[in-house]
Amino acid sequence: MTDEQASDDKKRPVGRPSKYKPEYCKQVIEWGKQGYSREMIAGELDVSWNTLLSWMEAHPEFLEALESAKMQEMIYFEKIGIQYMVERPQGDKLNTSIWSRSLAARFPQKYRENTKVEVTGKNDGAIQVDVVHDFAQELMNDLLSTRQAGDKSDDS
Repeated sequence: MTDEQASDDKKRPVGRPSKYKPEYCKQVIEWGKQGYSREMIAGELDVSWNTLLSWMEAHPEFLEALESAKMQEMIYFEKIGIQYMVERPQGDKLNTSIWSRSLAARFPQKYRENTKVEVTGKNDGAIQVDVVHDFAQELMNDLLSTRQAGDKSDDS
């Protein structure tokens, strides 16, 4: 093998060539403006989710475009909510339940409803648990078992 052949081998990438094109960046932002999720964008580009992740790592401009598209996606859905906030007679209506759940799923950092409950005892100490012992029920059980034992001894 000559030195020229060895240097040619070093320049050739391994695997098939990437389908990535820099013009995807503009298209990705436009899809974001239409409310497309990253999964939908991957579908429109006809690539897998892993390929999309690889492009994000390999091409900083693509990562920036996807971040911009995510912001545009949120703006799209917020505008829908604003547009239908006031119902108009005989007009289109927004299914607020689906819209709300969609926002919470798409933008969990901003729209998910989280409930955090912390329970502490008196003066931020441990919780005191009082066990109530039912003596009346225990006495009834003892009397019943004594009676049943007495009935068995009478039978014999």
